[in-house]
Amino acid sequence: MSDGDYDYLIKFLALGDSGVGKTSFLYQYTDGKFNSKFITTVGIDFREKRVVYKSSGPDGTAGRGQRIHIQLWDTAGQERFRSLTTAFFRDAMGFLLLFDLTNEQSFLNVRNWMSQLQMHAYCENPDIVLCGNKCDLEDQRVVKEEEAKELAEKYGIPYFETSAANGQNVSQAVEVLLDLIMKRMERCVDKSWIPDGTQRSNGHSATERLSEDGSQDKGKCSC
Repeated sequence: MSDGDYDYLIKFLALGDSGVGKTSFLYQYTDGKFNSKFITTVGIDFREKRVVYKSSGPDGTAGRGQRIHIQLWDTAGQERFRSLTTAFFRDAMGFLLLFDLTNEQSFLNVRNWMSQLQMHAYCENPDIVLCGNKCDLEDQRVVKEEEAKELAEKYGIPYFETSAANGQNVSQAVEVLLDLIMKRMERCVDKSWIPDGTQRSNGHSATERLSEDGSQDKGKCSC
């Protein structure tokens, strides 16, 4: 696909404490490679990938393929960058929330990240996928799978144990998040809930559409 040859531009945001593997996770998804020498992300960075999404009809048959340009924004986990990263929350449609299975504090901080999302995202219950990263380091694991699943169930979000090193469940986690987003879009007839950053291929952002009284209506959300 050429630069403008897509149906939707969708922005995802990767969140989590510093060192949980967000950069490596996104690099594994977009390039299928693992680089153990990544340095700490400063502020914001992003990667891109083109995919074709096919929705399933009521009878299980695949619908017409939608050409999706995904921007995956990589955020710094350090507290000193928090005001910068939260500024990007409202523009993102979906969130990959990562913690490190070998670092219990990063798991405990998932609750803080969820609170940040509830305050700053486009609605109170945005689409989120929780990822317990570094599952390849089984001998160093300190967070039990049952604990992580219980927390994900509490928030009503999908959970994956992932490895940026070998690629385990990396693509699946992003695909599930994309599926959640596309299904939410299908449920919204006027799609006025879509955050500022989402664009159709014609370049017009969703929030440029005006309501009948001529004012911007960006508050509607199926959440």
